[in-house]
Amino acid sequence: MGRAIYTVDTTAAVALVATTAKTTLSVIAPSQFGVDLLAFWVSFDGVSPTAAPVLWELCSFTVAGGGTSTDESSTITQEGGRSITTGFTARSAYTVEPTVLAPIKASILTPNGGFYEYEYLWPDSPDSPVSQGFALRLTAPAVVNARAGFRFARS
Repeated sequence: MGRAIYTVDTTAAVALVATTAKTTLSVIAPSQFGVDLLAFWVSFDGVSPTAAPVLWELCSFTVAGGGTSTDESSTITQEGGRSITTGFTARSAYTVEPTVLAPIKASILTPNGGFYEYEYLWPDSPDSPVSQGFALRLTAPAVVNARAGFRFARS
């Protein structure tokens, strides 16, 4: 049967404001265990082939200065494995940015219908301490909408 695997997505497209960093999605572990991040993805709905690329940053998230989001309880879905209570929380579309995010992976991606997915090869996937997690922060040079998701397990 194997370990329980979970996914969470932004519940709707998240509007990015030009040149303003926006935490698009986060997942946070409870006090009993951490988050083992297995994969993440991000996509954009831009239509201009000459649009400047969006900076994406996968960040560790201590939850200190946790910020505020428009979706304070994104739905976490169990994808497979043992049936257990998740214990995780997830948020999307932050309106007040978290103050303690530390980028662990970053790159740029075209907003012209761009899609990126990165899958970690376990056991080399990053994991968080208890009561902490991961966040995806995006900075677009022009207005565009984004969607994002995580696949993760208990660590």
